[in-house]
Amino acid sequence: MRLTLDALYVLDAIARKGSFAAAAEELHRVPSAITYTVQKLEQDLDITLFDRSGHRAKLTVAGEKLLQDGRHLLRAAAELEHSVRRIATGWEVELTIAVDDLIPLTRIYPLVAAFYAENHGTRLRITTEVFGGTWDALAAGRASLAIGVSGEGPAGGGYATRALGEMAFVFVVTPDHPLAGTSAPLTSDDIQQYRAIAAADSSRNIPPRTSYLLSGQDVLTVPDMRAKLEAHRMGFGVGFVPRTMIKDDLAAGRLIIKEVACPVPEPRLFIAWRNTLGGNALAWFLEKLEDPALLAGLLGE
Repeated sequence: MRLTLDALYVLDAIARKGSFAAAAEELHRVPSAITYTVQKLEQDLDITLFDRSGHRAKLTVAGEKLLQDGRHLLRAAAELEHSVRRIATGWEVELTIAVDDLIPLTRIYPLVAAFYAENHGTRLRITTEVFGGTWDALAAGRASLAIGVSGEGPAGGGYATRALGEMAFVFVVTPDHPLAGTSAPLTSDDIQQYRAIAAADSSRNIPPRTSYLLSGQDVLTVPDMRAKLEAHRMGFGVGFVPRTMIKDDLAAGRLIIKEVACPVPEPRLFIAWRNTLGGNALAWFLEKLEDPALLAGLLGE
């Protein structure tokens, strides 16, 4: 192969430093070695890389093109080198974490910041899932760690779980809704007359789930919990929402809580992970997620 990474490193150093001599100093080589590398590259490719008519060597159009595309190769080579080293030391190249949208991502970010501060080199990919979609991401291999799964996991196993905690849900309406003025606890018949707002399950492979919906009730389905909360604020319907996510709405009077005759059970949330795979990055997050104070923060407590 005529084009080598070493030659690209030399070309990059000359372009950044502005001269052959400065490039030689950066690369800890003698200037003649830099000159030879460039001349050899020009001969091998049968092109002229530098215009030497002036006092300073200036890249030709062909040289600029080689430098531009060559830098992509240098970055790819560096990433490959780092990836191999990470694998050799037990650190994953990438760790994907699926977070149920009952947990705002802002509550996850302090944990992410702590991970980056240690500079382990593993790339993080964080996705948001709804209802059974968090389990689905884990079972399908789209994620190695899932935070906030609820209910039973999909058949087939291959994962482990740890309790995260319970999340309180409350039934809310807008102040001008017909149900707002009722004093008695709301029955199923009372609620069934009005449109419910539901967040769509993001599962791709396992059967989607629904919750707290009544037979025959009109339903507005939206993409996720954030959209559901906004739809509640707009007065499009009624339904159950996590209490910790509407503190500002309650204080501002945008939403009010109504007592129901049959309260829904507080869902138990879990942390789940694939126990057949995983390296040091997964182990790092699992260790941090043993901290009771951190878990309480994830639940908004």
